[in-house]
Amino acid sequence: MDPEPNRVAGERTPLFADEQSSRDYSDVILRQQRPLAYTLFFDPNYTPGKDSDTLVVRSLAHVCHVTKVTLYSDYVNFLLVMVPIGIVAGAVGWSPATVFTLNFFAIIPLAAVLSFATEQIAMKLGESMGGLLNATFGNAVELIVSIVALKDGQIEVVQSSMLGSILSNLLLVMGMCFFLGGLCHRGRTGSGTEQGFSAAVAQTTCSLMTLSSASLVIPAAVALILSRATAIILLVLYILYLIFQLRTHSNLFDAEGQNAAELEAEEQPRLGAISAAAVLVVVTVLVSICAEYLVGSIDDLVDSANISKAFIGLILIPIVGNAAEHVTAVVVALRNKMDLAMGVAMGSSI
Repeated sequence: MDPEPNRVAGERTPLFADEQSSRDYSDVILRQQRPLAYTLFFDPNYTPGKDSDTLVVRSLAHVCHVTKVTLYSDYVNFLLVMVPIGIVAGAVGWSPATVFTLNFFAIIPLAAVLSFATEQIAMKLGESMGGLLNATFGNAVELIVSIVALKDGQIEVVQSSMLGSILSNLLLVMGMCFFLGGLCHRGRTGSGTEQGFSAAVAQTTCSLMTLSSASLVIPAAVALILSRATAIILLVLYILYLIFQLRTHSNLFDAEGQNAAELEAEEQPRLGAISAAAVLVVVTVLVSICAEYLVGSIDDLVDSANISKAFIGLILIPIVGNAAEHVTAVVVALRNKMDLAMGVAMGSSI
């Protein structure tokens, strides 16, 4: 006997009384009991109007849904309120310290959203293209800030930010991964267990880091005219490394691939490829605007607050550019996935 005789069948009515269908039907009933405003603004899994026959309503509902999913993707996104305030501060011409501070905190959540959108697209494109996309956009924020700084003539800031980013990834991030991962996986007796990682990944990345370090030192020690040729060689080597990792010798990175597959199994894509690409474009534009005001305030900030450009480049800008990657590496280390943690930290440095 049907326990709900008055229930009207619709497109959301489950065909079979299995556990998943019962759960879905319970979610629908729960949404119907909640106020419309709550479902519209605070439910990241559903937005009223997505199934509407009216194109305008359906489009607005889809935009609202993508916005909710993006905003609720990370706790640090509460700092997104700093984005419009930082842009207004830079446009109106507030004090250099205020403009720098506001845009500094504005870029941090934008970097997290950029990472989220990149991951969503990568899940749709498969392992090879997804890995290439993550490698390309992993340092997008730093790349944008560096380009803006180069246009503004802040060569010292760009040089120190490159060095600071490498040091923060290799020392701070890797150190936190090893330390926190070891604390969380101490074994039953508390005496400690070993967290394993692929020797092939470690050897390959260490070799590339050594080669990159030598390539950065030689032009400065011998002749700066070698810098452009060195840059081209490094770029070619990085492309070959991607081909080595994703195509020709992907079997050497099986452990890292298995960890990535486990993470994908735990979390399914929450945005479509087109929606994630739209988020990527919007966030890139906002990062460019905030970076413009942040870099533009550096000279006045150095004069007024007695802060050196080396400190800004070595410490502050790497924190902004790598905040999302730092959190990701530590989280996967806490899950005992050290291959993936090393891939995030050392891959960013490379």
